[in-house]
Amino acid sequence: QVQLVESGGGLVQPGGSLRLSCAASGFSISTYAMSWNRQAPGKERELVAAISTSGGSTNYADSVKGRFTISRDNAKRTVYLQMNSLKPEDTAVYYCVATTIVSKSPRYWGQGTQVTVSS
Repeated sequence: QVQLVESGGGLVQPGGSLRLSCAASGFSISTYAMSWNRQAPGKERELVAAISTSGGSTNYADSVKGRFTISRDNAKRTVYLQMNSLKPEDTAVYYCVATTIVSKSPRYWGQGTQVTVSS
């Protein structure tokens, strides 16, 4: 069965850190660009961070630059999002997405993991 499963979300105080993981099964992520996206209540889904197939290229939303780091381990079929200096506005459901290189269209989505930043 092809799926992406996120984990690592939870409740954290402002200024704290979390590390999200996205584990793939049923397919290899090595040929997909991977990204983390998030959606807060009442807001549109937004791209948080993306990483190329080899991990050599990354890009981030301006709102998370310098605080979040995306990485991948193709051998483990896992993508990570290290989130530091968390703010209440980072509260959202975070989704992992596998995007095909040729068409640049999302192919697989995870079910999401909730991140809540609150004191």
